[in-house]
Amino acid sequence: MVIPKPVRLDTRPGRLVLDRHTTLTAAPALAEVAAWLRGELSPVTGGELPPGPRPGGITLAVREMPPEAYRLSVEDGGALIEAADAAGAFYGAQTLRQLLPPEAYRKAAAGRSLPLPHVRIEDRPRFAWRGCLLDVARNFLPKADLLRFIDLMAVHKLNVLHLHLTDDQGWRLEIRRYPRLTGVGAWRRESQVGWNGPGDGRPHGGYYSQDDVREIVAYAARRHITVVPEIDLPGHTQAAIAAHPELGNLDTPLDVATTWGVGPNVLNAEEHTVAFFQNVLDEVVELFPSPYISIGGDECRKDQWRASPAAQRRIRELGLRDEADLQSWIIGRIASHLAAHGRRTVGWDEILEGRGAPEHAVITSWRDDHGTVVAAKSGHDVVPCPNTSVYLDYRQAPGDEEPVPFGTVLTVDDVYAFEPIPSALAGDRAARRVLGAQCCLWTELIDSTRQLDYMAFPRLAAFAETVWSSEDRDPAGFRRRLGAHLDRLTALGVEYRPETGPLPWQRRPGVAGRPEEDDAWQAKVSEWTRPLREGR
Repeated sequence: MVIPKPVRLDTRPGRLVLDRHTTLTAAPALAEVAAWLRGELSPVTGGELPPGPRPGGITLAVREMPPEAYRLSVEDGGALIEAADAAGAFYGAQTLRQLLPPEAYRKAAAGRSLPLPHVRIEDRPRFAWRGCLLDVARNFLPKADLLRFIDLMAVHKLNVLHLHLTDDQGWRLEIRRYPRLTGVGAWRRESQVGWNGPGDGRPHGGYYSQDDVREIVAYAARRHITVVPEIDLPGHTQAAIAAHPELGNLDTPLDVATTWGVGPNVLNAEEHTVAFFQNVLDEVVELFPSPYISIGGDECRKDQWRASPAAQRRIRELGLRDEADLQSWIIGRIASHLAAHGRRTVGWDEILEGRGAPEHAVITSWRDDHGTVVAAKSGHDVVPCPNTSVYLDYRQAPGDEEPVPFGTVLTVDDVYAFEPIPSALAGDRAARRVLGAQCCLWTELIDSTRQLDYMAFPRLAAFAETVWSSEDRDPAGFRRRLGAHLDRLTALGVEYRPETGPLPWQRRPGVAGRPEEDDAWQAKVSEWTRPLREGR
């Protein structure tokens, strides 16, 4: 009943009971994993799980095998997790927890004896990048709730949190050199109701201090999750421009955006603006040890540049062809700065347009499969996240019962059918450029932790299996295992969407978008991909 499905799982007769007498012993290299597992199990068993050889205990041992792989065997003599590295041992420990009854996730049920079935499991991930994007810019997620979400990612063996920190509607990261970014940019006077509704009249805001970020990054690292920050530019920057008008193209001041969609306000292309974001990223790289830093690059409207004498002057000065080349120049300057820090730039598939993506850039491809194919065949590593397959903020059923019926209908089965390697790359050497995949939770219409639970689960469990397990899908087997997994989610306090539809308190009347408008939006997305398809 494990999710994601292991490479091999053999069950055997018998049970090993974990109780207050159970010991936990680990090789020195796996001591941190042992400390985590002890913290998860001892409140339930009512014991301290002390170290020491004792029959029936849990042992973590180092063995030669591929990175992140593990072996788990449970028999009368005890439970043994073997791995080459701490990540593999951690995933083995997560699997061990899934073999226990749901009470193992409910720490309030202390002092229980927990039966562990006799099994032999051999397991390893299919992909190295198993990610989830979480947008905290549109609707801020308090630190405690973000740490809770990291734990839920870890349960599903996901290992990359792509944290979308800045957008038109909010700047969520403290930058000490520029305190107005959070002093002004982290707060908006109201939020739009639904996708097309009126303002709600309620101020919204929040940000993570640099100490918060250090705690978040360390917490994730102990769960073998890399936090990849995104500082979006040159579009999706109205919050930054509201704080620092000199970054924009207009003479009139702007407020932090209060409505959704793709706004017209973008950065100017002056040297002082490039230097500003280089300074911002100097602090970002100090906070986030990730080898990858995302700078967005998506949905940058060119209207202001076309109308701006200063932008047209810059195009001539730099010997560029047009506004698309100007965006490429900005992206290239920032990418070179990150490279000087030893970091690789991540950008959405729009950065393939114009003069092309910077060397060594990683592409997060969201507009169907075409960007994945173009990126891979152009020699770029790529992380597919197509909106029509893995955008978990999209509605989960047709009709108007969903809290916010927005976007393409994506059921659990639809997400489970997602294949990270497009058919156009099947058998092609370029398929090796696909690092993995990530699902996305954009939060324009997700304004609470309860709503985040509802939109993410159980679809995130289906996605996790697509990036961990074999490409051979087992929909019926997944459905059987999902039943037991939902009991685990319940024990964890996750308010997931039931198969039968939203419960009465999960419905939010009055904030729905209209499906016909969502269909029109999808047609617009198709139009946005035209330059990429035509090689422009």
